[in-house]
Amino acid sequence: MSFLGVETSLTGRRWIGPDLDTARAAEMMEQQIGLPPAVCQVLARRGVPAHEAQGFLTPQLKELLPDPRRMKDMEIAAARFLQAVEKRQRIAVFADYDVDGGSSAALLLVWLQQAGLGATLYVPDRIDEGYGPNDEAMAALARDHDLIVCVDCGTLSHEPIAAAKAADVIVLDHHLGGETLPDCVAVVNPNRQDEDGDLGYFCAAGVVFLMLVEVRRQMRDKGLGTGPDLMALLDLVALATVADVAPLVDANRALVRQGLKVMAARQRPGLVALADVSRMDSAPSTYHLGFLLGPRVNAGGRIGKADLGARLLATTNPAEAEAIAARLDELNTERREIENAVRAAALEQAEARGFDAPLVWAAGEGWHPGVVGIVASRLKEATGRPAVVIGLDGDEGKGSGRSVSGIDLGASIQRVAAEGLFVKGGGHKMAAGLTVSRDKLEPAMERLAELLAKQGAGDLGPADLKLDGMLMPGAATVPLIEQIDQAGPFGAGAPAPRYGFPDLQVRFAKRIGESHLKLSLSDGLSSGIDAICFGAFDTALGPRLLDHGGARFHFAGRLEINTWGGRQSVQLRLEDAAEA
Repeated sequence: MSFLGVETSLTGRRWIGPDLDTARAAEMMEQQIGLPPAVCQVLARRGVPAHEAQGFLTPQLKELLPDPRRMKDMEIAAARFLQAVEKRQRIAVFADYDVDGGSSAALLLVWLQQAGLGATLYVPDRIDEGYGPNDEAMAALARDHDLIVCVDCGTLSHEPIAAAKAADVIVLDHHLGGETLPDCVAVVNPNRQDEDGDLGYFCAAGVVFLMLVEVRRQMRDKGLGTGPDLMALLDLVALATVADVAPLVDANRALVRQGLKVMAARQRPGLVALADVSRMDSAPSTYHLGFLLGPRVNAGGRIGKADLGARLLATTNPAEAEAIAARLDELNTERREIENAVRAAALEQAEARGFDAPLVWAAGEGWHPGVVGIVASRLKEATGRPAVVIGLDGDEGKGSGRSVSGIDLGASIQRVAAEGLFVKGGGHKMAAGLTVSRDKLEPAMERLAELLAKQGAGDLGPADLKLDGMLMPGAATVPLIEQIDQAGPFGAGAPAPRYGFPDLQVRFAKRIGESHLKLSLSDGLSSGIDAICFGAFDTALGPRLLDHGGARFHFAGRLEINTWGGRQSVQLRLEDAAEA
């Protein structure tokens, strides 16, 4: 049965309320342990039993962090890394150019710096070198270093790692592994094919952190002390976990929660400078990590100098941090302008092919490789289908894809690459990259669509919108949101509760930027509630709500605290609406 009677919303979705079992569980929890109803609703939806509620609300990292040795090759990797430290060997860190890669590299660079040892940072250029290790760079690093640590990359890099035979190589990664592993000292990856997948939720920075935990244990066993403070590094782990859209479950939840506390202390110059240039004026949250800090760290790898993000996160010099943060902020503005142009063209092209296909895709001449992933995300959000966007240049195209829940895009792209239709490709379930020859573009995309159709991608309709309950504007208060946040942090795999607001009138509506909408909503009884709808004009929401004609609507979204000028107010992050 639909919630508030909404069978088809403005975005084509049916609204579904909490099921009876969840509602009963929340009510029983409230009676048994006396927690606020809003908190009990979140816990019940997450399947947390009453006797575990207090532990869930106060997660302890030492209880949730898995033994690093559960991952294959972990002891070997940590031992070789520690050997390099003890012998003062020359170490190079080869990192991916995104937030996870930059954070992973910074974890190692900062740890080594505190241990009194320098290291070389190498981040490949997205356009000139592409993703992951390449033969030339690895061979050059091997000539001058004893140990190369590849972070957030390397699991599929058989030939480049073979080219680095003059040095030892360790891979710390989380991307899907192939049938064979590269010939190196160790490949630590919870998504290797011979792993059980239980720890597959970690991003690369989480894997790096676990290796440093194992290094600490080996140091202690050798009587070498405990080394640098690992807890102080959790701000970097939190940033990577949220920005890489890793699910906030199990240990990840505790890592992010503790990492936000570390970040709030403002001890890392790079993150302080980035927060200031992003105009953050409240305590850091997962929203800030995912939508303010993450995109700016990414901007260097997308359209600027690839190593800017890692350098910013690793520096101890406030002046250097301010300069790099300012440059990343400029690049992020440029990135948005480029993205808007590519998005408009890609939407038009994909719509012409049809939004109801198993795969929504677009390819364009000269589309910047640094924004195709973001545009793929926009296509996915607009259509509810897996999406791939490719920038063509010369005889090849480089693309990026984003998937929807239940459809493994990375494995399908990897298979098309194995069949020879893609030059290369891989990733994980929800995000992947590829390189394709121009003359094989159409057959390659047809084959990819065929594989996704077998997973059910062609049968997907607009996903039901699940709501946790109904609220009136007067009940949406700052204290309520603070209660709800006790059950956080919220993000991928752990969504914040979503509420329906019935029968409201649009008191004010204004278009913001290219595609966003700012609203003020009223029920005629209270002061109402302000709302923001990002990407409203990418769907039917923007045009209809802007030209509302006095009509009344049901609204759905998530609550957040908006801080402005030192004052706090409630804001609705609007996701959907329906004619009342």
